[in-house]
Amino acid sequence: MPKLILPAIFFIIACKLAAQNNITMFPDKLSMEPFYANFLEPKIGFLFTTGENNIRLDIGASRDLLQSVNKTENTTLSLGADFFTFTKLRGEDNFHFPVDAVDYLFGINSTWQKNQSDAAVGARLRFSHISAHLVDGHYDPQKGWREGKAPHVYSREFFELTPFYQTDSYRGYLGITYIVHVVPHDVKPWMINCGAEYFYRGISPLINPFIAYDLRTIVLDKTTINNTFLAGIKFGQPYSAGVRVQYTYFSGKNIHGEYYDVKENYSSIGLTIDF
Repeated sequence: MPKLILPAIFFIIACKLAAQNNITMFPDKLSMEPFYANFLEPKIGFLFTTGENNIRLDIGASRDLLQSVNKTENTTLSLGADFFTFTKLRGEDNFHFPVDAVDYLFGINSTWQKNQSDAAVGARLRFSHISAHLVDGHYDPQKGWREGKAPHVYSREFFELTPFYQTDSYRGYLGITYIVHVVPHDVKPWMINCGAEYFYRGISPLINPFIAYDLRTIVLDKTTINNTFLAGIKFGQPYSAGVRVQYTYFSGKNIHGEYYDVKENYSSIGLTIDF
């Protein structure tokens, strides 16, 4: 039933947008920027794990396809799409980076936002498919699959509703995820995540130190908490185009589907480009 209900919801949103006269097709700016510390967001950038030979590479983006602004009510309604990958690589000599694992996500989203004098409230609804794969960098022709870990099927379809509150220096959110279908079946259908971001605006309009945190529940045989903490500097305005240089600390279940049951703990240094 959810597979039928959710496309119907997005179809109704698209019809509502199409019926309005003030609609903009392919707007230049997203109605809502991706959440910084949530790993399951489109990004362009990389993270080098400190003390380990691991690299995370993010390639992808989220774009609004239709956007309508009601100036009387100070509201924005949008319909968009997400396409991105997050990849696990290893660093080797001579600038070689074998690909160990890659996860693909694509889906559609809709955001409603109401602007107030000094803040905004809103919510984003996403419906997405994600699949995970081991790649040739995980295979040694002489020894077989590295660490004795062979590939297995991992995929899921899910919807996620995330209300949020935002000012020019702060954003807080609470996300509720329901997994419609998942393989393997020991992943439970409900997840909750919440987080916040804070920018210090006292240096320069284009130099903004920030911190961000995301907490996510992962339920297998028992509930595990994933913690992601970021600290860095955004070169550019918060929640707009720019470059972020950041430190990341992560603890919890591995973010890659092929390693979904592996618990880990690490720090990373990286760079992200925001559009």
